[in-house]
Amino acid sequence: MAVMIPAWINGTLQPVEKLEAHLKGLRHKAVSVFVLRDGKILMQQRALGKYHTPGKWANSCCTHPHWEEAPDTCAVRRLKDELGITGLEVEFRQNLEYRADVGDGLIEHEVVDVFVAHASDDLEIALNPEEVMAIRWMDFATLADEIRATPDLFTPWLKIYMRDHADSIFKNGEAKA
Repeated sequence: MAVMIPAWINGTLQPVEKLEAHLKGLRHKAVSVFVLRDGKILMQQRALGKYHTPGKWANSCCTHPHWEEAPDTCAVRRLKDELGITGLEVEFRQNLEYRADVGDGLIEHEVVDVFVAHASDDLEIALNPEEVMAIRWMDFATLADEIRATPDLFTPWLKIYMRDHADSIFKNGEAKA
């Protein structure tokens, strides 16, 4: 079954098949979530079966809302679908736009609603192996150092978020301790 996501065609938001949006580089809606705990960010390594950026490290979860799905509802849904995480409240941080080549002729041109969620030490995580192959908690400085040292291990959008939007995503030094 085709996954329909909200994308702009000739200035009008319309449901478009997800792969088509990426093949054509259409501007489309997206959601990204950063789960934070004790000054660290939950990072995910994308499953090898993903059709773009397989095996690369990304923020806690990122996805496209379904047609007419609210961004916060989408964020909560994908935390559960990808990481098995339930019960966290998501907090909107900012809306941003970027365009990046993600390989194999695919383009992410996203208008992203970015959320954070604060987790406790007893957070239960159950990885969906079709989505995520590994996770790790990283402090901000270590993540920034690893992106500088080995940028090819990270998704294009994570590098953009860290380079251009870290201050608005991680307010009050939440992950910069």
